[in-house]
Amino acid sequence: MAEVENDQILKALEKILDPDKGQDIVSLDMISGIVCQNGNIGFTIEVDAGRGKKMEPLRLAAEKAVMAIPGVISVTAVLTAAIAENNSHNSTGQKAGNQPTKLLENIGPVIAVASGKGGVGKSTTSVNLALAFAQKGLSTAILDADIYGPSLPLMLGISEKPHSPDGKILLPIEKYGLKCMSIGFMVPADTPTIWRGPMVMGALEQMMQDVKWGEVDVLIVDMPPGTGDAQLTMAQRVAMAGAVIVSTPQDLALLDARKGLNMFKRVEVPVLGIIENMSYFLCPNCGERSEIFTHGGAKRAAVQMGVDFLGEVPLEMAIREGSDNGKPILVSEPKGPRSEIYHTIAKNLWEKVSDSNSQPINPQIIIE
Repeated sequence: MAEVENDQILKALEKILDPDKGQDIVSLDMISGIVCQNGNIGFTIEVDAGRGKKMEPLRLAAEKAVMAIPGVISVTAVLTAAIAENNSHNSTGQKAGNQPTKLLENIGPVIAVASGKGGVGKSTTSVNLALAFAQKGLSTAILDADIYGPSLPLMLGISEKPHSPDGKILLPIEKYGLKCMSIGFMVPADTPTIWRGPMVMGALEQMMQDVKWGEVDVLIVDMPPGTGDAQLTMAQRVAMAGAVIVSTPQDLALLDARKGLNMFKRVEVPVLGIIENMSYFLCPNCGERSEIFTHGGAKRAAVQMGVDFLGEVPLEMAIREGSDNGKPILVSEPKGPRSEIYHTIAKNLWEKVSDSNSQPINPQIIIE
């Protein structure tokens, strides 16, 4: 089957009119970031920031129009806020008056769990820390910010889609006492997310501002690995209480962890500490300890970089199995020795973010 062409998509979108301006969204240059891959279509619709919430019907109409094109399998349209130009600049090189509105302002501390590279157990750490907060009696939410590789549906055993009572605002899915949101709840597990940067940022912003989070004492954000668009979007749009860096002990992982740590420092997000994951292996049969990836590297890096070392999490079958079968270790063994490690880290983190007398950081992104 021939690939759908951009011209076909734009022609379909010419039928969609901006309700306030009376012109079609193509003529108004509202469409950008078109991606076509094997019949899976994605694009962004740029709207004025003040009109974002009421433009949801337009977004749905645009998706419906493109879905009618022969050969189209799926359509994802994302609303992004177009910031008005301003002629004056401030000393950082940013345009004055263009600071975007902060998101998630009416909930408790927002803690980003990040890593410099993939495969270090960041998502497992995020989920179990969130569960530890919930088991302390805190109203806890978790946001899966990894648009390309969402892990929350698998780790929490969630296969349902979020409900929207009005077609505009989504209700988070609740599981194990957590309020949860992930792009993985809305995109089939075997469908690749082939989006450019603006679409990633738009989707992430929508999962923050178009979700009815309700009363939340603490929000854990499972960040994608690396130092890309999602990290910068979070730093710009959210007054984060701080970031936690997850790393394995070996030098290569720590090199990437340092990059992640320095990135958060650069954008003035407090680094709450480093966790050494897969720190050691205890044989389930004989109890012998093996330091497969060496040991203690993250603690040394924390000392060298002047941040707190939050703890060691062992490489254990039960923790891995819990992440794979949708029943994390804090659910299957809430009072077990493995879970106690996460409880201790969560307790220390809560003391850091709840006892702080300082106002949330509103970082500025400085591009040189």
